[in-house]
Amino acid sequence: MGTKISISIFNGALAGAFFCSIAAASDWPQFRGPNHDGSSTEKILTAWPAHGLAEVWKQPMTDGFSGISVGGGRAFTLEAREVDSAEQEVCVALDAKTGKELWAVPLGIAKYQGGGDSGTPDNSGGDGPRSTPTYDDGKVYTYSSRMILKCMDAASGKEIWAADIKKDYAGRNIKWESGASPLIEGKLVLVAGGGTGEALLAFDKTDGHLAWKGQDDLMTQSTPVTANILATRQVIFFTQQGLVSVVPETGAVLWRFPFPFSVATGMSPVVCGDIVYCSAGYNIGSSACKITKGTNGFVATQLWHQPAKVLANHWSTPVYSQGYIYGISGHGQYGKAPLVCVEAATGNVAWSHAGFGPGGCTLVDDCVLVLSDAGDLVLVKASPASYQEVARSHVLAGKCWNAASISNGRIYARSTKEGASLDVSLR
Repeated sequence: MGTKISISIFNGALAGAFFCSIAAASDWPQFRGPNHDGSSTEKILTAWPAHGLAEVWKQPMTDGFSGISVGGGRAFTLEAREVDSAEQEVCVALDAKTGKELWAVPLGIAKYQGGGDSGTPDNSGGDGPRSTPTYDDGKVYTYSSRMILKCMDAASGKEIWAADIKKDYAGRNIKWESGASPLIEGKLVLVAGGGTGEALLAFDKTDGHLAWKGQDDLMTQSTPVTANILATRQVIFFTQQGLVSVVPETGAVLWRFPFPFSVATGMSPVVCGDIVYCSAGYNIGSSACKITKGTNGFVATQLWHQPAKVLANHWSTPVYSQGYIYGISGHGQYGKAPLVCVEAATGNVAWSHAGFGPGGCTLVDDCVLVLSDAGDLVLVKASPASYQEVARSHVLAGKCWNAASISNGRIYARSTKEGASLDVSLR
């Protein structure tokens, strides 16, 4: 399954209009973008040509659901490839302008137990890495399914430091193995997965020494997020116990919000001002809590709960805009799952539109950019009034269980079979 590789680091080449409001271009350095919330500040062309979006490049890729991060002129993703006669996760660096493969580094053997092979009859298989690499200041960080956190030189792929969470911090992996991405916050890189008293971990991003550890929470596949809530910077983890917010520099707990766990939790928390939203499949549903601060510190109080039959984000993380949450709802609805608009303060569903499957969402210039599981990019107005489709283009073969990235006038998207860079710049 995939390209055969026999060395650890190798070089290779794989082979007048309506505008939604790219004035401020930027990198997309990590899972869910520069702001940890799936949003882009860029402005993109929304009058898409009838024959489809212009391809800057398209390259074959092997199995996996990793997204694409972009930084320092390179694009990074994880693939499942055959290395030394064994399937391994591989971090791949591409030239962001041309798609040429610059280097690839195996991260270790992986076994996903078939959890990602589901799909429509004509679009199944492709199980592979779920984590997305993180780029920061000339370095790229990966967190493998076997819970090895690694820092590499972004130009060459050479290892700078690594931490084995399972071996050195009593790590407790989960069914389908870790799928979370490394989170950079200031001088630290944060992950979950350690044992009792060291479930949440922060490492110095430069040399990898442990900055702090704490808590007993069992991990999920959710990637933590950073946010400013009530003028306080915090990191929010979504564990099997629910949401837990901590001080980034010390790991001290600011607040907790209990939330049920069953089988797997995949989405990241969504911060909506002083409201935080969380959701899960497997008949769990969705909840939102309001964060307040008094003399005794922060308190998280439940605002509402919706059962899974109404609202459930399996692994696709929604985006938030002007009081409303937009995301893919449903569990196991391959090729069919709807895009749903929900009022953050009440949980009331404003509208629901079926036909996307469990893909992903990105917010760009008052629009929701949806990547369907079948490889369609769909631009939808971020409005609670109704579902308003602005543009649509089929861009990828294979299965897409991730969200598109936006950087410097280009959309970067990938599937279990290929990756592409698409020109949406205003020219």
